[in-house]
Amino acid sequence: MSREPFKKISLLGKADDPGTRLTVETLLKALTERDYEVTIEQRCAEQIGQGHKARTLQLSEIGDWADLAVVVGGDGNMLGAARTLCEYDIGVIGVNRGNLGFLTDLDPDEVMTPLLAVLQGDYTIQERFLLNTEVRSNGSVAGQGSAINEAVLHSDKVAHMIEFEVYVDDHFVFSQRSDGLIVATPTGSTAYSLSGGGPILHPNLDAITLVPMFPHTLSSRPIVIDAHSEIRLRAAYDNDLLQISCDGHVRMAVHPGDEIFIKKHQQTLTMIHPLDHNYYHVLRNKLGWGSRLF
Repeated sequence: MSREPFKKISLLGKADDPGTRLTVETLLKALTERDYEVTIEQRCAEQIGQGHKARTLQLSEIGDWADLAVVVGGDGNMLGAARTLCEYDIGVIGVNRGNLGFLTDLDPDEVMTPLLAVLQGDYTIQERFLLNTEVRSNGSVAGQGSAINEAVLHSDKVAHMIEFEVYVDDHFVFSQRSDGLIVATPTGSTAYSLSGGGPILHPNLDAITLVPMFPHTLSSRPIVIDAHSEIRLRAAYDNDLLQISCDGHVRMAVHPGDEIFIKKHQQTLTMIHPLDHNYYHVLRNKLGWGSRLF
């Protein structure tokens, strides 16, 4: 059964990359010829130059105007767009011009056939939740950020051990000496958390993982908790200056004794997938898992 078709399409991506620029120009021409209403994100349009006649919009304006945002690039481009577009009633689909591409479904060499099917209503919807992170110093909010992949507590020095306490819903869980802690969503379970030995969580799971980074104990293991929990991290007083990073992009200073509160964001990102999208196929393809024996 087909869903509501998309009529207003916005294109975005870092078009200073030749491959991304080619894909954006191809999409713009093909969609315009088919009488879709198409706009381009302003920074992307500036990188393309004056050779187009499409209307340009800021990212926040895209959220208000478009039905669907087509993000051309890698997962990093998708993450950057997601932190803004999750605040709006808009679907997001990705064309992979990056490396792994866990969040970007469409092959740039064969993009139009599946994209046109999506625009006509043949697609599935998957809601991805984000994390909201808040740093409090002496009871006052000192910093705030959101992440679709992970929030990471770490030192501002390379390979430097820190000490902190972890609470879940005000229950003390553990104290730890390690290089830090990765707090990841199911979306982020195939990103930094995976490289740190964390579990892979299916995107439909309502769960969060806590993954220690090089802990100074053999008994320390990742733990999966309910996504509706509130996580509180407390930096020990004998630490140097620490940082909390959101998707490796937003970085906030954490001073000794500060507390970090991490919980589910109020808004979700609406990911749009073609009908033949299969999460296990994506994992098998991106991670090099074995194919069928029979």
